[in-house]
Amino acid sequence: MSLLDHPDAQALLADAVLTPEAVQSCQDRLTAFLGRYLPHFYRAEQRTHADLVLRGLLSGLQRKTCEPIAIAAGVHRKPIQTFVGAGKWDDEDVMAEVRRHVREELADDRAVLILDPSAFPKTGTASCGVARPWCGRLGKQDNCQLGVFLAYAASAGYAPLDRRLYLPKGWAADPERRARCHVPDEVEFQESWRIAVELLKRCKDLPHAWVTGDDELGRPAQFRAWLRRHGERYVLDVPCNTSIRDLECRRPRRRRAGRGRKREVPFCGAATWAASQPDSRWTRMTIRDGERGPLAVDAMKVRVRTKQDRRLGPEELLVVMRTVEARPQVHYSLSNAGPEVPLIELVRVRFERHRIEEVFEAAKGETGLAHSEVRSWVGRHHHMTLALLAVWFLILERRRVGGENPGGDGVAGPRALHATAAGAGSEPRTDRGGGDARVVAEGGGADLQVAQGHGDVPAAPLTIGHELNSCPTV
Repeated sequence: MSLLDHPDAQALLADAVLTPEAVQSCQDRLTAFLGRYLPHFYRAEQRTHADLVLRGLLSGLQRKTCEPIAIAAGVHRKPIQTFVGAGKWDDEDVMAEVRRHVREELADDRAVLILDPSAFPKTGTASCGVARPWCGRLGKQDNCQLGVFLAYAASAGYAPLDRRLYLPKGWAADPERRARCHVPDEVEFQESWRIAVELLKRCKDLPHAWVTGDDELGRPAQFRAWLRRHGERYVLDVPCNTSIRDLECRRPRRRRAGRGRKREVPFCGAATWAASQPDSRWTRMTIRDGERGPLAVDAMKVRVRTKQDRRLGPEELLVVMRTVEARPQVHYSLSNAGPEVPLIELVRVRFERHRIEEVFEAAKGETGLAHSEVRSWVGRHHHMTLALLAVWFLILERRRVGGENPGGDGVAGPRALHATAAGAGSEPRTDRGGGDARVVAEGGGADLQVAQGHGDVPAAPLTIGHELNSCPTV
């Protein structure tokens, strides 16, 4: 008997059959979804173009730019290009409706707002904001556009919330380039953390408990200070050389007993401090990600003060997380959480940051976020808005289909008309200890087991987040 004749294989093949009813059902749900958003396009022809472009972004086209979408729909490309590149419709109004929709579907008091700058490689230099920053996607400095993005991670799922193009100093100060790309007069140069502040202000009414982001946002002390002033709790990555003072370490003795000022614990880099800690200080937490199997981290926290530009910061928590794998990765985060917040909650929040990577995987791989060929400020924001709106539809479809990620051993089912890219799950390291002490925490979509000390006791899984996979595309 061949492999395909096996009963299990036959069951999988039968489950993968697409029926006309399944296709029509997905088309009907997309029409209903668009019914909420099309009124935000002012003119009848704009609504027609928006419907056409969104269906094109959700299609199986290899290149999801205006021309292929127009050709596939059998219409002239010029009106579509004008609609995306220079159409007089308000993309901020559309994104505001997305946030209202997300609140209705996912509102959660324990949710996490996730900020992340992302780069889009470009071959030329004429597109608005193109410079040569570090591009993580390419692993080098190259021509890129940078955007700052905001996502929402809750117990019921996750969603994109907002986006903003980063305009480098050189562009902001160049009238000729600004005019060529139609950059509005009110747009000025802003550091990425200031853009992040603007995005957060738009989401102040969305229920959440935390803000998290990568070290580009954790590094500026001004951003962390802004979050504290506005009552936001954060877990933000910082570079390994962040200068910290351990507030839990015993102070050095005075040079002369009872005389002179008390000596302070010296500052050192976060990585240097972590390397000096004993094995017993680490706590093991095992994470289960549906795509890659069980993953584990060692974690510890300590009260610290930071020093930046010769200024002392307030008391914060340094959280160090180390993955358990052949080539371990170590993450360093600062938080303003109080002493009542357990380590497992801080770890949960930090790894929720990878939910935005799953949004990027779907947006860049499935809805053409990285395929933009428009050069103007307005056109770029129009394109990002439409691509993120398409991703939000895919996420809602994934929630409707439900079930676990089938990974490499299953199929998405007949409703998955065009599977999205697998989620970019985090890869935390394995821990250093097993031990007898176990704590299982459940909540926010996570099951997390902690083991302290050493030993060979296997740890139960911590499942963090919700995977965007097997989402149907029209």
